[in-house]
Amino acid sequence: MTVEVIWDVAFKTDTGVWNLGILSECVIEKSTKNLADRATIILPEANFNKVLRIQDSIAIGDEVVIKLGYKGIQNEVEFLGFVKEIITDDDTLKIECEDALFLFRKGVKDKQFKPAKISQIAKYLIEQIDPTFKLDCDYDIDYEKFTIYQATGLDVLAKIQEETGADIYFEDNTLHIHPAYTRKSGDVDYSPQVNVEKMQLEYKLSENKKVEITVESTALDGTVRSYSTGKPGGEKIVKKVGRMSDQAIKIIAHNEYKNKISDGYEGTFDAWLVPFVEPSFTAGIYDEDYTEKDGRYYVDSVTTKFSESGIMRTVQIGIKLSA
Repeated sequence: MTVEVIWDVAFKTDTGVWNLGILSECVIEKSTKNLADRATIILPEANFNKVLRIQDSIAIGDEVVIKLGYKGIQNEVEFLGFVKEIITDDDTLKIECEDALFLFRKGVKDKQFKPAKISQIAKYLIEQIDPTFKLDCDYDIDYEKFTIYQATGLDVLAKIQEETGADIYFEDNTLHIHPAYTRKSGDVDYSPQVNVEKMQLEYKLSENKKVEITVESTALDGTVRSYSTGKPGGEKIVKKVGRMSDQAIKIIAHNEYKNKISDGYEGTFDAWLVPFVEPSFTAGIYDEDYTEKDGRYYVDSVTTKFSESGIMRTVQIGIKLSA
């Protein structure tokens, strides 16, 4: 049975809603690790020998909604965001889009926090950018000092994510900040015998993993504090963070180590559009040939690619959550 692929790309412009009528390829990248989700819409430069003038119809900052599905089975909103850039490249046109974190590219007023929790900093950004946004933050690492200087809201969030390892993303008008792998938004099951096209997974045992994590922070008086955890003799990771308390440094080190050493699969697999999945889902992987390796994993990222050849999702898994 042939299943018909359906798609819809709509832009909300100053003059109304404009629907895209032609498409070569669309790639949607979602991740809890990259701050903003992204979509790349690729068009031919010309249609029936007529040059496409996309810039006459849409502009930077216009809202975009992308739907993908199969006729009669599923038709989901796969991406909500804004036009970030329109690029003419060789014989194609590219429309680069970002989710609502695009709005955090706005500059914010300089400010020094002394001391501050992550939630305080995030609330300050929201007040500067759009007070109607909500905040869901349950990762209150303490900074002894945090300085914002000539930065955008996105710059500040990137710094917080780099230093604390937090999952930071925007969803349903809400800025989310959580310890990595803790917020779970859905469940899905996969099997190479049923709904997986190709597996690029490697199973590793924690007993064979030697990882040592060191977190360093420079105190207000200039001295360097450090805390190490893990097993020496293998991979060594040194993470430098801002001015934080000793307790905050320990929390970050233990979280980093915990996320590095669990048993289980590592890597990606290719699946189809159905079932729906996105980062922060829990994905069960069940292989009839290797049942001893069955388990449920946190989904780190999902790349969905649509073209004339069909639709495919590449799912990257994070830590194993349960058997």
